[in-house]
Amino acid sequence: MLSFSFLDTGPIIYLFVIAGILGAVFGSAMMCQGNRIANGENWWKGRSHCDACGHALTAMDLIPILSYLIQGGKCRYCGTKLSPKYLITEILMACAFMGILWHQWSLSWEVIMQWGLVCALLGLSVVDLDTYEIPDAYIIFGIVWWVLGMGMEYFAGMDVSYRVKDGLLGGVCIATGLFILSLLMDHILKKESMGGGDIKLVFVTGLYLGTLNGLFSLVLACVIGLMFVVFLKKDKIPFGPSISIATYLGLTIVPYIVIWYVGLLR
Repeated sequence: MLSFSFLDTGPIIYLFVIAGILGAVFGSAMMCQGNRIANGENWWKGRSHCDACGHALTAMDLIPILSYLIQGGKCRYCGTKLSPKYLITEILMACAFMGILWHQWSLSWEVIMQWGLVCALLGLSVVDLDTYEIPDAYIIFGIVWWVLGMGMEYFAGMDVSYRVKDGLLGGVCIATGLFILSLLMDHILKKESMGGGDIKLVFVTGLYLGTLNGLFSLVLACVIGLMFVVFLKKDKIPFGPSISIATYLGLTIVPYIVIWYVGLLR
């Protein structure tokens, strides 16, 4: 682990710039991947192309943030105006990567684990928004990534026993409770209230957040979901994006809220 407490301002700024660049790059990549999966395309083969004219994009067209700004938000080949969601996603992911680095105030395996999780959350949110489904591949990646991260920290000499136990307890208990609640709601409403993908996603996020942070984040996800329903004026919305937003907040902000709340009980 490289703690920023022992670094000068220059190297710290450099690391934050690198984190922002990585965030923008992975934001662009995961947006592309999610769109391809949602459209039934092969996401690991084939060159990126304009959605309007189908022209293959070159490296100059794929520079995160800059390409959009330089080209005025239009396709360089057909002039079709591009959705600002690409620019917004890349900026938000740059901020998300830097936010995690700021919260941890170190460059560690924990930071890399959380960066990987955030990438998966973006990809599955893009798919869920279009198809109301969360591909199992993202769930599997989240679990495998967590196991690898814990393993790397263990071999680096860190004591991960508590985090492993807390993660497993949080994932299993929260997902099980949500599953039972969804069965009850299905019985009352006489229709499916929550998809299986959402429950599996809650299990994965519980691994990273632990029990208390996971519970607070789940409540926060429900609040965010209700806000989407009110502002979008829809009867049904995908729950994956709400869980993803709440999970990111759980990685960065919710821990402080939990500490404050637990302190009130003493």
